[in-house]
Amino acid sequence: MGNEKQKDIYQLPVSTIPFIPTYELMNFQQIFDSLPETEASAPGRVNLLGEHTDYNDGFVLPTAIPQRTTVQIGLSRDLQHHFYSENLDEKISISGDRPSSGFASYIFGCIDLLVKSGYKIPPLNIWVNSTVPIGLGLSSSAALEVATLRGVRSLFDLPLNDVELAQIGQQAEIQYAGLNCGIMDQMASSLADIDSMLFLDTRTLERRVLPFPKGAEILVIDSGVHHALAKDSGYNQRRAECEEAARLLHLVALRDITDPQAVEFLPEPLKRRARHVITENNRVLEAAQGVSAERFGELMNASHASQRDDYEVSVVAVDTLVAILQKTPGVFGARLTGGGFGGACVALIASGEEAIARSVAPEAIATDVLEQFNHAGYVGRILVPIIGF
Repeated sequence: MGNEKQKDIYQLPVSTIPFIPTYELMNFQQIFDSLPETEASAPGRVNLLGEHTDYNDGFVLPTAIPQRTTVQIGLSRDLQHHFYSENLDEKISISGDRPSSGFASYIFGCIDLLVKSGYKIPPLNIWVNSTVPIGLGLSSSAALEVATLRGVRSLFDLPLNDVELAQIGQQAEIQYAGLNCGIMDQMASSLADIDSMLFLDTRTLERRVLPFPKGAEILVIDSGVHHALAKDSGYNQRRAECEEAARLLHLVALRDITDPQAVEFLPEPLKRRARHVITENNRVLEAAQGVSAERFGELMNASHASQRDDYEVSVVAVDTLVAILQKTPGVFGARLTGGGFGGACVALIASGEEAIARSVAPEAIATDVLEQFNHAGYVGRILVPIIGF
C-alpha cells in the first residue's frame, strides 16, 4: 500500500456527491441524532463445492446470494465508536477496549486493523441492517466485515482494493471473533456475484468467474438448526486436526497432496479429516473444468457424504434435508454448505428449458422439498430463490 497509508484520514474530504441512502434516514437519525455520510453493502454467500478446504490452502467454488448486509456510517460526536444492529435492536459504545463478543466485535476488528495499518480512523457511528440469515453457514459475518470495510473505504477514500478488504475482514474474524477461518467467505462476499460461480485458489488467490452448469440454478434451504462456529467450536478443532495431519505428512498444507490413498497410514480421526480435504479439492478442480449439471450434482452428493462421514460436521436435520433433496425430481445434487454443525443446504436444480423438459418448476421443487422436510418434524424455510419477489 506504500506511503499512502500514512495519510491523515481526518484531512481527507468526504465526497461532495449527495448521499442518498436506500433505507429511511430516520433509522440512523433516531439512533445517533445525526445523518449518515455513506452507505455500503455486501452479500452473503453459498458454497457449492470446496468445504473446509480454504484453511488448507485449497480450492473453493462459492457464489453470492441475494441477501445482503448494509451499513450506514457517520462521524461520532464524541470519542467513542457507536454501533447499532437493527436486527438485534442492540447498541454498543466503545471507547477503547475491544468488545468481547457479538456483532460489534467484527466491526471493531475491521476498524482496529485499519488503525494498526496506519490509517487514522476517527470515532464512527455505524448502523447495520442485514437480510443475510445468521448461523446458517451463509457468511453473515463476512458480509458484515466487507460491508463495514467498503463503507469506511468510501467515506475516507482509502487506497484498498477488494482483495485487501477481504484479507482484512478475514483477520478481523480470526483475531477479534475467535474463528480461525480461511479466506473463502470474505473473498466471496467481496468479489462474487449471484449470476456466476467464483473459482478460487485460496493459496495464491488466483480466481476465475465461471458459469453455472447449463440448465441449472441453485436452491438454498434453511434446516432450522443454527450453528455457532466461533471460539471453542468443532470448526477450530477440525482445522487443528488438518494441521496435525499435514505435519505428519510433512506438508505445508493438505492442498499439497491429491491421492487420498496417501493418508491411509494416519491415525484416526486425522485420516478421515485429510481424506475429506483431498477428495473435496479434487471435486472442486473437476467441477471448475466445466461439467454437466448431472455430474456437478454427483460431485455435490459425494461432498455431502464426505462431510458427514469423514469430516463429521453434519447433523441429523441436515442429513434428512439433503436426503429429501437428493431424491426429489429435478434436483441434480445437494449438500450441506458452510462450516457445518447445522445451517443450510444447497442444491443444484433444473431451470429454464431443462426444467421444462423434466416437467418440473424451480419453485415447485423448493416448496415440495420444504413440505416433505417440515412433515418430517423440522421447521425449514426457502432462502434462495427468494420466492414471492
